[in-house]
Amino acid sequence: MNLAIRMSKIQESMTLALSAKAKKMKREGIDVISLSAGEPDFATPDNIKNKAIEALSKNFTHYTVVSGIPELKEEIVKKFKRESGVSYTLDEVIVSTGAKQALYNAIFALIGPGNEVIIPTPYWVSYRDQVIMAEGTPVFLDTNEKDGFQFSVDDVVSKITPNTKAILLNSPNNPTGVIYDEEIIKDLIELALKHDFYIISDEIYEKISYEGINVKSIVSLNSEIKEKVVIINGFSKAYAMTGWRLGYAVGPKPIIKAMNKIQGQVTSCPNSITQWAGVEALSGPQDTVSSMRDEFEIRRNFVMERIDSIPNVSYVKPKGAFYIFLNISSYFGKRYKDYIIEDSLSMSEYLLNQVKIALVPGSAFGKEGYLRLSYATDRDTLSSALDRLEEGLSLLK
Repeated sequence: MNLAIRMSKIQESMTLALSAKAKKMKREGIDVISLSAGEPDFATPDNIKNKAIEALSKNFTHYTVVSGIPELKEEIVKKFKRESGVSYTLDEVIVSTGAKQALYNAIFALIGPGNEVIIPTPYWVSYRDQVIMAEGTPVFLDTNEKDGFQFSVDDVVSKITPNTKAILLNSPNNPTGVIYDEEIIKDLIELALKHDFYIISDEIYEKISYEGINVKSIVSLNSEIKEKVVIINGFSKAYAMTGWRLGYAVGPKPIIKAMNKIQGQVTSCPNSITQWAGVEALSGPQDTVSSMRDEFEIRRNFVMERIDSIPNVSYVKPKGAFYIFLNISSYFGKRYKDYIIEDSLSMSEYLLNQVKIALVPGSAFGKEGYLRLSYATDRDTLSSALDRLEEGLSLLK
């Protein structure tokens, strides 16, 4: 079939593909444990669901303005003032069908042919492909386990060219769970101001951090950077609202206006009922956010303790999000019967087929030699999954 050339340049989302495959196997009666999806297993809090029911009963079922209802945008503005001490106006806010669409809108508003976007590795699977779809060039900034997957200012400087348009940040990070050092981010801000490039800051995991760490929005760290930053956020992770598809972005008025133009030609407004649920999420009680985060921290500690007992597997201690990025490269070259483990993809396929556990290969995140494990599921399931992981690795000789 004669598809557009761009289709040969982008990849299917590996996380969604693996999750779909695991679900298909389950429907076929196969006992699969999937730790591949970045999705909290908790129910959306009742107060949020009740607000949506109320909106439905009031027949709030029609188109809204493209950029979102004023009531939700006002709550987003209040959030930034309350938590970051930064003032935004309603025309510096756009509400989208998930944080992924907000990111897509931002990239397409800013990036075009000849523009380069610096992306620290490992990175969330969609960053690379969205830049490519916008006809930009992703420039990868490699980080490593030895340095805790942190980058330095010198690392960034080495990637800056006259074509650098933006850098994409995600902290807490998916897939590593790393939180970038605040001093590094402050230095990065100075670089952005000096070299006149934008920072697209994906802060979707901001509420999920551990050991008392308070994750600060990048816009709160330097008053001069506001006009060079687009912040991406949403409701999926903190409020267990993945299926509701509700995200947002804040940024300079001209960029938000351009994003609104793009969204108006692609999806129009976000779901009207979901937007009212978002109003309640931001304005209502926040105790469930804290309780979910506390449970994630318990699960993280449980997973680390179990992983520590498995030979030849290492990781950087996650400080946020709900992933652990496992270094399984010492198993490369080993085999089970006639099946040889050559890379992270072959390891992922082996574990799925042999012991029925779904983990995402590091190659999907631009980092070979690793598997991403999501601990956003109950502890009994995690225990069974880790039993299977240990069994699968022990069979490799």
